Amino acid sequence: MYHTEDNPWQIISQKEEYDNPWINVTEYQVINPAGNPGIYGKVHFKNLAIGIIPLDTDLNTYIVGQYRFPTDQYSWEIPEGGGPIGIDPLDSAKRELLEETGLVASEWTELLRMHLSNSVSDELAIIYLAKNLEQHQAQPEETEQLVIKKLPFEDVYQMVCRGEITDSMSVAGILKTKLSLT
Repeated sequence: MYHTEDNPWQIISQKEEYDNPWINVTEYQVINPAGNPGIYGKVHFKNLAIGIIPLDTDLNTYIVGQYRFPTDQYSWEIPEGGGPIGIDPLDSAKRELLEETGLVASEWTELLRMHLSNSVSDELAIIYLAKNLEQHQAQPEETEQLVIKKLPFEDVYQMVCRGEITDSMSVAGILKTKLSLT
């Protein structure tokens, strides 16, 4: 008898097709849930995805604008980046917030964990709410050309509602924060 949480896929073989410092792509020969042979590709991410919603005492937040190569578009999003697996994700969040915005927070709350595209990848995101903010100098990576905006949180929420922010971690984190503020 099939139980809904049992894995209905049978792996016949697997082959690594691509590897770089950030991802690994594997192609699997499988028997699918219908009993038919097929292939399945999986992207393994070597880092966690880390996102931060910085929120000051006046309910302002900070978003980051940058060009995103994979989508060939400019994107407004929460401060975010990668964190090595095996390192405390909160330490990665603190580093990313400082790098991208120059902010240091003394109060941190984990908002949520989510899989970003679980039909093709195992990438796990962890999003934090950061409060009690102190401004320092931003330290962006050499590949990042960032624009930082400080806006009322409600304005950023409305940007999500209008489809102006489409990055999945940003949308989820902003919506979750909005729920916690109401």
